[in-house]
This record gives sequence, C-alpha cells and structure tokens, in this order.
Amino acid sequence: MKMVTAIIKPFKLEEVREALSAIGVQGMTVTEVKGFGRQKGHTELYRGAEYVVDFIPKTKLEIAVDSELLSQVIETITNAASSNKIGDGKIFVTDLHQAVRIRTQETGVTAL
Repeated sequence: MKMVTAIIKPFKLEEVREALSAIGVQGMTVTEVKGFGRQKGHTELYRGAEYVVDFIPKTKLEIAVDSELLSQVIETITNAASSNKIGDGKIFVTDLHQAVRIRTQETGVTAL
C-alpha cells in the first residue's frame, strides 16, 4: 500500500476528484494549506498599496491506494491538475505499512 500526497492548485480540486473517482479511487482527505516553492510568492495590489504574498494557497490531497493502482493514480492526478504553468504542484509517495477500518477492524488493502 502507498500513501499519495498531492499539493495542487485549489481550483483544480474538483477536476482531480472526478478523474480519481473515474479510475476507482474511493476516498481521499483534502486539506487547505499554504506554502511556496520555486515561485517564492508574489506581489499583489490592495487599495492602491502593493504587498508581498509569501505563502500561496494550495490544496493538499492524501490518498491511500493499493500499490498496483499507484502509477494510474499518479498519472491521473498529473493530467487533471496540470495547467502547464509554474505552481501546478507536486506529488509525494510514501509507503503505508498498515491501514485499519475502525468500524469493522478490517486491515490492509481491504480497509481502504
């Protein structure tokens, strides 16, 4: 099992969710986050005053998947979240050693 963590632009969330549902992903956790990468923030104008926005709003997705579905999940997120512009985001994959469904005590892939 793998844990896929994707940081994407907030307006791409619905498109990514629909694409993942289409390939059989049944659940995910979504968090609104702020951060910066190579773009290092940007400047904005508010009431005639310019100010620097250091942290850019992003959306963080956490998806537990069976290892066999991993490459398809990565490809789906990449295709759905891409706008071919800086700041599209990143995908991180980590090993998931155990999963337990609390209600039924199922473990492993069946708990996903």
